[in-house]
Amino acid sequence: MKSLRLILLSSGLLLNSICYAQNTVNWWLTNNEKSALLTKQSPLTFTAGSSDNVPVITIDPAKKYQSVDGFGFALTGGSAQNMIRMSAGERKKIIQELFGAGANDVGISYLRLSIGSSDLNDHTFSYDDIPAGQTDMTLEKFTLKEDEQDVIPVLKEILAVNPNIKILGSPWSAPLWMKSNHNIQGGRLMDQYYDVYARYFVKYIQGMKKHGITIDAVTVQNEPFNDGNTPSNQFLAKEELNFIKNNLGPAFKAAGIKTKIILYDHNCDAPEYPISILTDPGANQYVDGSGFHLYAGPITAMSKVHDAFPNKNLYFTEMMAVSRNDFNVGNPTERIVIGATRNWSRNVLLWNIAADPQNKPHTDNGGCPSCQGAITIDGDKVSRNLAYYTIGHVSKFVPPNSVRIDSSLPDGLSDVAFTTPDGKTVLIVANKGRSAQTFKIACKDKTVTAQLSAASVATYVW
Repeated sequence: MKSLRLILLSSGLLLNSICYAQNTVNWWLTNNEKSALLTKQSPLTFTAGSSDNVPVITIDPAKKYQSVDGFGFALTGGSAQNMIRMSAGERKKIIQELFGAGANDVGISYLRLSIGSSDLNDHTFSYDDIPAGQTDMTLEKFTLKEDEQDVIPVLKEILAVNPNIKILGSPWSAPLWMKSNHNIQGGRLMDQYYDVYARYFVKYIQGMKKHGITIDAVTVQNEPFNDGNTPSNQFLAKEELNFIKNNLGPAFKAAGIKTKIILYDHNCDAPEYPISILTDPGANQYVDGSGFHLYAGPITAMSKVHDAFPNKNLYFTEMMAVSRNDFNVGNPTERIVIGATRNWSRNVLLWNIAADPQNKPHTDNGGCPSCQGAITIDGDKVSRNLAYYTIGHVSKFVPPNSVRIDSSLPDGLSDVAFTTPDGKTVLIVANKGRSAQTFKIACKDKTVTAQLSAASVATYVW
């Protein structure tokens, strides 16, 4: 009985230590006025709990949810093209800032690549482009030469700063000779090319590995309902199920590929798509999880898939966070970062990492002229945009292998909390409203009082 009391006592002490190993809370702020941009503020102090009539965010480190894989952006071909054109010294500085772990760095830990071109390239291509009317069933013409001009060199510099960064690959289109319309826009993968397309994925992963780049995961098709982007390729649920079950999964297994297969990779308005595939045992065995965007549908769709298949992972693979006339960082932080992680996502990826002052490059007739980068690159000049701070407020403080823990949601504020591998507690709070909010952060029997201005975000660490 005495030993049981000691165990319970020690457990309580551990829980208290997670909440406040020290009484000081460090915090960083980004506000609507831009007078603070991921700027460290004067520390706050935990005190004995009080009954002030203000909203309270209650942290419960004992209640754990999903582990974290990382936070970051899409490194599109256009992003890499803008970066590779910088002088070597200035490129090295911005890569250190984006991917490093220093005091002035934001610690991006996850990237998404396009397999072939995306709509944020200045031209379209696949890795097996051949003259019209020909086929290449042995993939003899397969080459990564396009990526070797910009994406791969930039990735190698990124890996020198963060060798553990996770990388997701997503195709916008199969090679034209495999498609029903033989066009880079729209169409579908024809049945007779399912097997060779599975081997196309294998060759991509193996080819990147030869460059020292490990592809942690792939999605089967970016936005499988979308036939209007240039490039794009429709891939309906029954087709994706068949491809994973009979081609891609077996091809990865035969080649010893450990890269995760993530299905769907589209909006939150159709959770039935991934659920229908996961319901099939033959496909399910090869699938790690499902990926989501947020251009349509509620973010809670991710939890719907989690509830149906709690042993499968969830990923947030794309969403824009751009500023026009307003710099309300609270809005994308609440909708995307907090929304996705509170609905079981292991990552959050925004679209995209870099563009020039005209949001270029992008393809014509289905490209994205409004896709502002997290950074804008103008020669060697770099400016930081809304998406940079939206991700920076979490990537800088929540490294891979952190775990989301329980936190309450008081009226007027949004938040999410994590414990990190080195025992810190991190709380991200967003106030997207029009007035400042005073609130308390409570952990066990101590609280700290904080205030967050309108349209702002703060990260609290202790």
